[in-house]
Amino acid sequence: MSTPFPFTAVVGQDDLRLALLLNAVSPAVGGVLVRGEKGTAKSTAVRALSALMPQVDVVSGCRFSCDPDSPDPGCPDGPHEPGAFASRPARMVELPVGASEDRLVGALDIERALAEGVKAFEPGLLADAHRGILYVDEVNLLHDHLVDLLLDAAAMGASYVEREGVSVRHAARFLLVGTMNPEEGELRPQLLDRFGLTVEVAASREPDQRVGVVRRRLAYDDDPAGFAARWADEEAAVRARIVAARELLPSVRLGDGALRQIAATCAAFEVDGMRADIVMARTATALAAWAGRTEVLAEDVRQAALLALPHRRRRNPFDAPGLDEDKLDETLEEFGGSDGQDGNGDGDGDDDPDPGPGGGPGGQPEPDDAPQGDGDAAARPEAGEGGEPQSSGGAGEQSPARAAEPFRTKVLSVPGLGEGAAGRRSRARTEHGRTIGARRPRGALTKLHLAATVQAAAPHQRARGRSGPGLVVRRDDLRQASREGREGNLVLFVVDASGSMAARQRMSAVKGAVLSLLLDAYQRRDKVGLVTFRGSAADVALPPTSSVDAAAVRLESLPTGGRTPLAAGLLKAHEVLRVERLRDPARRALVVVVTDGRATGGPEPVALAGRAARLFAAEGTACVVVDCESGPVRLGLAGQLAGELGGTAVTLDELRADSIASLVKDVQGSRRAA
Repeated sequence: MSTPFPFTAVVGQDDLRLALLLNAVSPAVGGVLVRGEKGTAKSTAVRALSALMPQVDVVSGCRFSCDPDSPDPGCPDGPHEPGAFASRPARMVELPVGASEDRLVGALDIERALAEGVKAFEPGLLADAHRGILYVDEVNLLHDHLVDLLLDAAAMGASYVEREGVSVRHAARFLLVGTMNPEEGELRPQLLDRFGLTVEVAASREPDQRVGVVRRRLAYDDDPAGFAARWADEEAAVRARIVAARELLPSVRLGDGALRQIAATCAAFEVDGMRADIVMARTATALAAWAGRTEVLAEDVRQAALLALPHRRRRNPFDAPGLDEDKLDETLEEFGGSDGQDGNGDGDGDDDPDPGPGGGPGGQPEPDDAPQGDGDAAARPEAGEGGEPQSSGGAGEQSPARAAEPFRTKVLSVPGLGEGAAGRRSRARTEHGRTIGARRPRGALTKLHLAATVQAAAPHQRARGRSGPGLVVRRDDLRQASREGREGNLVLFVVDASGSMAARQRMSAVKGAVLSLLLDAYQRRDKVGLVTFRGSAADVALPPTSSVDAAAVRLESLPTGGRTPLAAGLLKAHEVLRVERLRDPARRALVVVVTDGRATGGPEPVALAGRAARLFAAEGTACVVVDCESGPVRLGLAGQLAGELGGTAVTLDELRADSIASLVKDVQGSRRAA
């Protein structure tokens, strides 16, 4: 086994280390979500935490890590005899993004369960993580069905495995730690709220600190064991401090004044539900214990708010997590008071907790300051900042227009039955959903179709020598349930940014419509891409990605002006789809062309656009044209383009979910009707 990088040797990232240590002191805090750019020691710090966790006592021979002082009465390996126990380090279990459901929750031997009535159960990762750490790297890329299982286990503290009337339950209480790069997509709100704390991390811009990171990493790579030995004393000191803080934790008093500050802060920042109040209370208590105090102070409440509230304030996926610290200080000062607190909420006292020998949280960028900067500026460009793609150019360029307020859109789906990644847009064969038939399993059996299995086994009972009431089942009899659910698609936006679209009020409405479709794509777990065309060429403003907020940023800064190279835009989109099919052949595409249908520039622009559109029709690609034409006289060019594409056209008004009910939801419905 390789030697992990020492936790105390991590340079900087004080908020991250503090959040992890607070969960080590009090697992009831609820885990940590670490957001940040790649290469910022997110995974390194999380993996290093396991070496600091106190050992746990477990019942000898129990595969589910039962506590000998309070064994689970429903443990599948029970009942347990008192007395026999062993001590071992707390486990850190990693959940791969591509794991199967059976790997996460465990699997039953269906053949033995049917033939012998035996609950032969193989535990999964949730059982391994009980009383330890469950770590999910790139948690935002986790499949929805695994997210649902995690939510259930986190809410109930137990995992349930159900297979056609045969069920197994075991305890599953764990510290959930996830890391993610926001550029690759956001996290479902339900899972986001399950993380007690969140931390934003970014690489330091200080040359001295960057030098320290490189020196320590090189020293570790040259001699991992020797490097770890040099940090052994610091590791032991932090480990002892965690143990001491755990012992002190039950004695920490959360006074009425501190509790009132917590409630007032959560109310002031309009967080949903009551989980934020509970998490803040537990975090503030853990902070006091970590500092060696038995009284929660205003500075503990302030630090708890900075860790527990930023991710709970988001109202849509395009909101950057963060907290207005001036407003926080005002709230703490207004509601500060008794119970030995100074009420100033400045968090700058000598008792400010630190994460151990490596340093403290003081002076570090807070969550709403760390990772943004350039991206935030791109989302709010000043007038005159073009950000023009190099290949576009064109006279009469206008500064980017603001997007209008987004709205709820009609559902656009890809026709037919796909087999892509699980999502919420188009019909598909999936592991979850309603049962539509049965088939022989390909690989491991995951969803048994009981009736089809019995029907396959029944004719062979006499030949197999059946003599008792039990059904004699062989592996060849097993049938996998075929299920229909929903898949996520690749929604590729092809946006006209030419001069004909440049009227600011008009472009604002167009951007608002695309932003609304992006919100819909986020909710339906789609990948998105953005192609724009203007001047003399088209550009891939955003290659296909799961990050809809990245698409929103690119859209907001999109300039307009110049001619309308419609054919170039369609050909660029066709090339993007060709490359994406090689990378992800199972994911079907939905092309959304946002234009008034005009084509100008170059020889025979209309004919070229028609030929490019027919490429999509020949391949059966699902397409919809959002008609942006306005004014009393309409040429109907967008409708003609939709016909060439083999899709359908909708106006901006028809795109709204509360508009006319006759809008065709299937984007190829008009072609089938014809």
